[in-house]
Amino acid sequence: MGLFAPLECLVAYYVETVAQRKASDAVTDNSGGYTIRNIMSLVVILRDMRRLPTVTRIFRFLPLLVLTLFCVQFASAQSTFDVNVGFGAAQDSNSKAGIDVGSANLGPCSSATVSGNCVQTGNLSGFMLGFGANLMLWKHFGLGFGATVQPAQANYATLQTVAQGGGVGTALKDRVTFYNVDGIFQPYSSKKVNFQLMGGIGAANVKFYEAFSSQGSVLGNTNQSQYAQSANHFNVHAGVGVQLYVSGNIFIRPEFDIHYVPNFVQFGRNIVTQEMVWVGYSFGNR
Repeated sequence: MGLFAPLECLVAYYVETVAQRKASDAVTDNSGGYTIRNIMSLVVILRDMRRLPTVTRIFRFLPLLVLTLFCVQFASAQSTFDVNVGFGAAQDSNSKAGIDVGSANLGPCSSATVSGNCVQTGNLSGFMLGFGANLMLWKHFGLGFGATVQPAQANYATLQTVAQGGGVGTALKDRVTFYNVDGIFQPYSSKKVNFQLMGGIGAANVKFYEAFSSQGSVLGNTNQSQYAQSANHFNVHAGVGVQLYVSGNIFIRPEFDIHYVPNFVQFGRNIVTQEMVWVGYSFGNR
């Protein structure tokens, strides 16, 4: 009964009053003091009070009330909550191994060339779009979430040129996404500038698409693609950024990031560099 003890104390007076009306001879003695019978009656009533419909509803919502009060206290203690979108680029070299277009599963091969059965793969580059949110629990420490993705499919490898396919070409395209949950250390913070160091873990995902193109058809030139497969990897993230407030709670944050992705065989290195510019808004106390 320990969880409900505070509520039982609050309604004890009401329960005792009801008990007095229904069993006045068991509530007090002739001197007006509490007796053993009084105490035992009160304990029994408190034990059975959950059977009453109104009291049952009160006890049912007590955990929600406690959680609400905790959240209110937590919200009043937090510093800021930031939401932001980002724009930038990520870089990684192409894989040392090529793709064997003669194999059924497009396995790896060595001595990759632009043409032939062992074709070269593309590197990671181009535009990245990001979404994120930071919760600064204290002035110098907080938590953050970020996701960056290539909004457009990138050319990964040409499996068959239009000339080789008699007017039909086949290519492999990719789209890379990084997710990370970070701890944030803010060694310097002011009304206009925050310096932030970030570090955390997450995931890296590479989706592949098979793209087809045709020329010389009576229907004209056509291009289409379909999802082929994806690969998931563990991701360790580190970053540094300078958050500049340009107007009120609106900020921009230039940021440099490093993603360490073990066994990132789709590209040439396990370390991916990334440069982003985040634009966002801060809620709460600054």
